[in-house]
Amino acid sequence: MKRMVFGCFAAGSFLGSAGAGAKPGRRLGGSRSAAGDDHCNAARGYTDKEDDDSEYVILLSYSKEAIVFAVVYDDWEWEKVGKILRAVCRATDDKDIMKKAKVEVVDKVGISLTFEFKQSIMGHARKAKLLKIDFEDDEDNSVEIKIPRMGEALAALKFCEENKK
Repeated sequence: MKRMVFGCFAAGSFLGSAGAGAKPGRRLGGSRSAAGDDHCNAARGYTDKEDDDSEYVILLSYSKEAIVFAVVYDDWEWEKVGKILRAVCRATDDKDIMKKAKVEVVDKVGISLTFEFKQSIMGHARKAKLLKIDFEDDEDNSVEIKIPRMGEALAALKFCEENKK
C-alpha cells in the first residue's frame, strides 16, 4: 500500500496542468508513476483563476483494498512530512465521503487521503464536481478541489484495472 501511495504522489507531485490517464506507468503530465507501481492512476491538474492562479492537482488510484486521493495545492506549506492529519471529505452534494479520513502529509504542498475501499465512496466521487477537504483543527488549510468528469476518470480506472496484464 505504501508503494501505491508513493506512486500516486510521485505521479501527481510533478503535474502542472495535466489531463487524465489510466494506465500503469503511463506518462502523466511529463511524469511517471513510481517504478514497479502496477496500479492505474488518473490525474487532473488546473490553475484556478478565482484563487490567485493557484495550482491544484488531484490524482486518484485504487485497488481492491484502498482508494487513494493524492492532492497537491501550491498554497499549502506543510511543515512536517509524514504528519497524520484528520479531515472530513465531502462531495459536491455535501454528503460525507469519509467523516474522519486519514490524511498524510507527503510533501510541503501535497497530501494523500487513503480510504478503505468501499463502493459507496466510489459512488459519491463518481457524481461529484467538487471535493471538499475540511481539516480538523486547521481550517486555514481546508480546500475545495474541482473534479469535473470524475465519473469518466473512474470508468477509465476501472477499465484499466480489469484489463492490465
